[in-house]
Amino acid sequence: MTLRRYLGIAGLLFLWFPGISAYAQRPAEATAEVPALDSFHEVIFKIWHEAWPQKNTSMLRQLVPDVNKGIASVASAPLPGILRDKKAAWDEGVKKFQNAGSDYDAAAASKDDSRLLAAAEKLHSQFEALMRITRPAMKEIDEFHAVLYMLYHHYLPQNEIGKIRTSALELKQKMAALNSAALPERLKEKQKEYVSARADLSKSVEGLQAAVQSKSEKVIKDAVETLHSNYQKLERVFE
Repeated sequence: MTLRRYLGIAGLLFLWFPGISAYAQRPAEATAEVPALDSFHEVIFKIWHEAWPQKNTSMLRQLVPDVNKGIASVASAPLPGILRDKKAAWDEGVKKFQNAGSDYDAAAASKDDSRLLAAAEKLHSQFEALMRITRPAMKEIDEFHAVLYMLYHHYLPQNEIGKIRTSALELKQKMAALNSAALPERLKEKQKEYVSARADLSKSVEGLQAAVQSKSEKVIKDAVETLHSNYQKLERVFE
């Protein structure tokens, strides 16, 4: 691979994965990332940014083994714990991705170049759909969720009060970043719902700050449950 191509792919990965440098500091289960899907990006880059615009159907056919191998890897890849709530959507997306791969394979075997170009476009579309399932709408939401995941699924069940208090402080910082972040232009139609859900989440973060100062396990647990529910409400805005 040439340096220019490498830098181009790296730049695209940064756009897809704006929090990639922070991911290295997280537990794997708290990272919204499916490595097999990330790896497929190089294949789809060749298809969508090189072969497809040039109508290079010969290259598209040459990529069939890479496409089949990559799709098989994605289909067998486990979801990290932080994405457990998206498993149903992921499973459905993987089926569509596999179907798009089958169509691509069949089209490549035919002599119909128009069919192959259409199949390549569909494959790209299904890849992006899977990316949207695994990636949050904003990096600030992703960073907030990473802290909340460890709090809700690890520290709270084990009543690790020190880590719960530390998480509460981290969530306050993450909430400040989220409150000051602008909604991406592509999501502006969701502005009203987003602002309302974000306000509720912010209130529950403040509620957690007060709760962790108490010695009551129930007060702390209720505050975390409220915060978790409000986070889920914020996520649903983007579904």
